Amino acid sequence: MHAWKRLTLAALVAALPMLTTATVHADALDDIVKAKVLKVAVPQDFPPFGSVGPDMQPRGYDIDTAALIAKEMGVKLELVPVSSANRLPYLQTKKVDLIISSLGKNPDREKAIDFTVAYAPFYSGVFGGASVKVSAIGDLSKKTVGVTRGALEDLEISKIIPADADLRRFEDNNTTISAFLSGQVQLIATGNVVAAAILEKNPPNRPEPKFVIKDSPCYIGLNKDEPALLAKVNAIIKKTRADGSLDAVSKKWLGAPIPADLPG
Repeated sequence: MHAWKRLTLAALVAALPMLTTATVHADALDDIVKAKVLKVAVPQDFPPFGSVGPDMQPRGYDIDTAALIAKEMGVKLELVPVSSANRLPYLQTKKVDLIISSLGKNPDREKAIDFTVAYAPFYSGVFGGASVKVSAIGDLSKKTVGVTRGALEDLEISKIIPADADLRRFEDNNTTISAFLSGQVQLIATGNVVAAAILEKNPPNRPEPKFVIKDSPCYIGLNKDEPALLAKVNAIIKKTRADGSLDAVSKKWLGAPIPADLPG
């Protein structure tokens, strides 16, 4: 083989790793813009974040949030229903571009994927009617508070509730809700999702959020090493929070505005 041919072959072999790397690591945001489609993993069995409506179409907080983001990007939205178990694999195998599925952030997940700023509140708190003036744990003194026995809220509030408060435990969420609606208890300690489910029935005694017991907001998940997509989605979340459109989603599905202290 001539020397120049050997040199050319050697140069091509040396360039292969760089070509392969460039091909494999495409920019996710560029791909979305070029395809004009944003593929989003959403829940299908976790109302009010995501469920199937009477018309058999997906509905919920996460679905509306996905629609907001796609609109701001100027692309078509493709919803991909997922479960808690398969939402991360769907992202990591590039079946979807984003996870908007009531996803909490923890150290193990942060090793696998990246997270945007928070887009939705998810918390355990104390809720009660407008006439009950409560804003902190000390205000529960001499109040009756219902809670589901053994639930996270029971475990957490039991540690901090004033000794002269009347904490009444019920066997399941439905019984706790009934106790509140019937006036057996003035307040309930529960999740904001449960409170939203009560509000959806439009009862006379409407549970308003009083204070948070334990906070675990929701974040949008995306693959590691996608700084352009991360920056874009963060900018959209901040913009839609500022202009009130994301707040409208929260009021629609959770019955309350986004808390001012939501991380972001």
